[in-house]
Amino acid sequence: MIRRLLIANRGEIACRIAATARRLGIDTVGVYAPPDEDALHVRHVDLAVPLEGEDLATTYLDAAALVAAARRVGADAVHPGYGFLAEDPRFARAVIEAGLRWVGPTPDQMERLGDKLAVKALAAELGVDVGAAIPVAADDLPEDVSFPVLVKAAAGGGGRGMRLVTDPADLPAAVAAASREAAVAFGDGRVFLEPYLAEARHVEVQILGDGRGGVVHLGDRDCSIQRRNQKLVEEAPAPALPDDVRERLHATAVLLAREVGYESAGTVEFLVDADGRIDLLEVNTRLQVEHPVTEAITGLDLVELQLRVAAGEGLPEEIRFDGHAVEARLVAEDPAADWRPQVGTITVFDVEPTVRVDAGVAAGGAVRPDYDSLLAKVIAHGPDRATAIGTLRRALRTALVGGIQTNLDALVRILDHPAFRTGAVTTRFLAAHPEVLEPVADPAPVPHLAAAAVLRRDEDRRADPWSFAPTGWRNLPTVGQRSTWEDGRGGLHHLEEAWHGDDEFDLAVGPWPEPGPDGELAEDARARHRVRVVDLDGATLRLDVDGLRHRLRFGGDPAGGVVVASVDAAVELRLRPRLVSHEPHEASSGPIAPLPGTVLEVAVRVGDEVEAGDLLVTIEAMKMEHRVVADRPAAVVEVLVAPGDRVDVGEPLVRFADDG
Repeated sequence: MIRRLLIANRGEIACRIAATARRLGIDTVGVYAPPDEDALHVRHVDLAVPLEGEDLATTYLDAAALVAAARRVGADAVHPGYGFLAEDPRFARAVIEAGLRWVGPTPDQMERLGDKLAVKALAAELGVDVGAAIPVAADDLPEDVSFPVLVKAAAGGGGRGMRLVTDPADLPAAVAAASREAAVAFGDGRVFLEPYLAEARHVEVQILGDGRGGVVHLGDRDCSIQRRNQKLVEEAPAPALPDDVRERLHATAVLLAREVGYESAGTVEFLVDADGRIDLLEVNTRLQVEHPVTEAITGLDLVELQLRVAAGEGLPEEIRFDGHAVEARLVAEDPAADWRPQVGTITVFDVEPTVRVDAGVAAGGAVRPDYDSLLAKVIAHGPDRATAIGTLRRALRTALVGGIQTNLDALVRILDHPAFRTGAVTTRFLAAHPEVLEPVADPAPVPHLAAAAVLRRDEDRRADPWSFAPTGWRNLPTVGQRSTWEDGRGGLHHLEEAWHGDDEFDLAVGPWPEPGPDGELAEDARARHRVRVVDLDGATLRLDVDGLRHRLRFGGDPAGGVVVASVDAAVELRLRPRLVSHEPHEASSGPIAPLPGTVLEVAVRVGDEVEAGDLLVTIEAMKMEHRVVADRPAAVVEVLVAPGDRVDVGEPLVRFADDG
């Protein structure tokens, strides 16, 4: 068996691999770039080797540095995880040539199956129906293209280097952008064109080979709910799939793997339309992000199987399937703002232990623009699909995540949607149901506001019995204590509490009455509620609000941000200070950076006249490109950034003539 394993990755997958390796008695070695010095994966390994580079190319994408790290600590094997160099045959060869074991398919197998163009050619030779694939470059585009069309990276996966093009005029820019993005993510900028199937399901088959001709499948998964061609919700087995289609998918996947004598775990991905037509997408010659749902229904540990195959052991003798599993990806992105990546510090992170959580962050951890936005995967398993969905929904709804915006509310809405519950969604689900991405109508229900008030009072009394009393306070029951709370989307909530003893109070919610021009107070239209504290135990608070008892979970603190969650909602609330000092800053009504990142392209010059929607600047963050466009017709009078510049949120990029 392997003795010491270097994990050539970061984040949740590095933590995940380390957990299995430890259980098997294998020493674990991690690597980290300078921004990751305090990352969770560094804390999960026995040894951690620093990578001295300044960017992805000189850290997690530097094969020589990774091999040197393995040799430095005496590792005898390397597991690449997913992403980065996981599907790069050159890295695999470098590991093997250094005398180390590569936990994955052979370099030759990666070249034949991991390259999307090569695998389509192989499938065609084996009689498998595949769609057209036309290699292209920004300076070499065919003229007879049928639209809509997909631009796809030949290497890698995960939706990187992919663009949907509906207008022929947009094709050159899309090809160039996809090629750049693929080169950054995978070190390979080759792209090709593929017909776009609008109404299809994304179904994939998990395979496992021993490298000696033995290949088995571990069932299938549905991954149709996606944003920007990246998966959000996955489940196993694929629901509402005809038996004959399922059997053809399994047979095709095994056929391809057996043809090359496949070794280790892999996934064959397909599109399936309403008529049962199957179109081969690609083969991922690595562990998939969504592998936990397969583990849940088979009871097998795929990382353990990879390690055992790499050590020369065989395949499992028996494979059984049990129940249904659903996984949701929690990402640091704001769905209501076109999935804009978020950065900052995670102040609270806790999910009830009714589900499996594969996390790459913890409370106090930083989310940076340098890497992928995935925070954690939450996985539920049940005897049937409805039970698995219900368990996952409850776990997400009551999860405590604070400090940054995430897609938590959107995930709950997806799981609640009737179309998802039927099990027959397509990859256009989010386009067809954009309402699941909208901000919640009531971001701070009354029980959650009441809980915040209770927690503030409890914290104040523990710190100083008299600290709750503001200047001029009088000990009269008619005088309420006022506070203002800000929710995670910037909404303000005005509260006034009038306590009666230690466990009951009247709560007024709404803007405080203000005097009019004549000095008279406006009518008090605030909603009033009666609240009683039933129990405060650890991170659980039970309140009676207007006669209805609520169980709420919480984490954090009022000043830094407290997250309150129930089966109905979760909200982050931060107590605003009574006096706020404003730092002077230079205001600008021109385009600003929507997120921290690196400027890739400046598309305008001083003197240019732009129209609404014209591209101004392209910013790279979290391995994705983000376009900043003009919001109105204007004349460019100043360009404030250049390619290669690092920018922060809110930093002006271009100044227009009408900015004043």
